[in-house]
Amino acid sequence: MSDAKTPFELMMAQAQEMVKAMNPALETFTPKGFDSLWPTMPKEWMEMAFGNTFNTGGLDAKTRLYLTLAGLTMQGALADAAVRQTVRHAVEAGARKQEIVETIGHMAVFAGIPAMTRALEIARSVLPDTEDDET
Repeated sequence: MSDAKTPFELMMAQAQEMVKAMNPALETFTPKGFDSLWPTMPKEWMEMAFGNTFNTGGLDAKTRLYLTLAGLTMQGALADAAVRQTVRHAVEAGARKQEIVETIGHMAVFAGIPAMTRALEIARSVLPDTEDDET
C-alpha cells in the first residue's frame, strides 16, 4: 500500500482542508510576521489574563513572562518570534533589562550556550535603549 497515510498525515490534510474552507488566505499564512500583528498587549490585560486577576495571590504577569521567556529560551531558534514578543510584553509589564538578560542567562545551564546566545541576541534587538539599565 504505497498510498497509505499515517493518522498524523490524514489529520494534517483534514486540518488544511478545513483552514482553506474557513479562510483561503490562511493557506499561505506564515508565522514569521505574526509578532508585528500584536507587538505588545496592555499591562492591565496581561495582568488580567496571566496575572493575579483570576489567581489572587499567585504569580504576577511579570513573573509569568520571565517563566515564559525561560521556556522559550530552551526551545532555541524555533521560538524567535515568541521570544521577541515575550520580551516586549515583559517590558510592558515592568521588567528591567537586567532582569530579562538574567532570566535568559540563567537558561545557559539548562538550554545550552547557543540557545541562550540566540535568545539574548533577539532580546537585545527589541529591548529599549536606556541609560540607567545597561546590560
